[in-house]
Amino acid sequence: MAEIAAPFRRETGPIAADHTISQNWDRYTDEEHARWDALFERQAKLLPGRACQDFLHAVERLTLSDSGIPDLERLSDRLERMTGWRVVAVPDLVPDDVFFDHLANRRFPAGAFIREAHEFDYIEEPDIFHDVFGHVPLLANPAYASFMEAYGRGGARAIEMGALPMLARLYWYTIEFGLIEEAGGFRLFGAGIMSSPRETRFALEDDSPNRIGFSLERVMNTEYRIDDFQQIYFVIPDFEQLLASTAIDFAPIYATFRLDNAYGPETILASDRVFHRGSQAYFSGT
Repeated sequence: MAEIAAPFRRETGPIAADHTISQNWDRYTDEEHARWDALFERQAKLLPGRACQDFLHAVERLTLSDSGIPDLERLSDRLERMTGWRVVAVPDLVPDDVFFDHLANRRFPAGAFIREAHEFDYIEEPDIFHDVFGHVPLLANPAYASFMEAYGRGGARAIEMGALPMLARLYWYTIEFGLIEEAGGFRLFGAGIMSSPRETRFALEDDSPNRIGFSLERVMNTEYRIDDFQQIYFVIPDFEQLLASTAIDFAPIYATFRLDNAYGPETILASDRVFHRGSQAYFSGT
């Protein structure tokens, strides 16, 4: 493969045409490993009783708490035996078409760098803690793993039809910030929540956000916030039904796409299955 070089947060070495790099696990410092351990310990205390059981079990099965920052090759060997997925190191965010191709081929691209100490509570771009701790465990679930593959396969068509924002909303409201019905209530499964201590509590326990039942078209037509907690969380019944939602032809939904026609993130529709009508107090400042 052709290789290019560019400066990034962490020394990468050669960058392949598919934007993958060598993780260079042995070059992480003791301080960086300690940072992973501290991040892991904090979330490990918060997530029992909040995260879905599939996530919690997979964290143990994949031994994400072992030896600081995980070695992606060893982690991939364990994950591949479960669902055929591997985790590949990348220096930063990758182009959309590259990202979709990785997912379609059961490869999850994970940033190789870990956040600095001053970014402990919040980081703008996804680092290895967000990508590996937040995303990788549920790839051990067969239905979720197949959903991620199907999502990747659908990416090229969304680009071709000029409807990428609609597909991005599906990713945002499920893979990043999704809730699931479990144990007579709600549990977390979105990676953006799993890797954030504040949103871990907010998504489940705060009165402000709306929590409504998942509907594919509804999700794909709903704007989201990138700068704060979510004003609305969508709740799936289980991963099998999430996977089933990708079996339909998205083209008719894409054909309705208009950037100025999406629902605001605070909106509740008459057709929604409303689990909790939020006060929106956090967002209004009241």
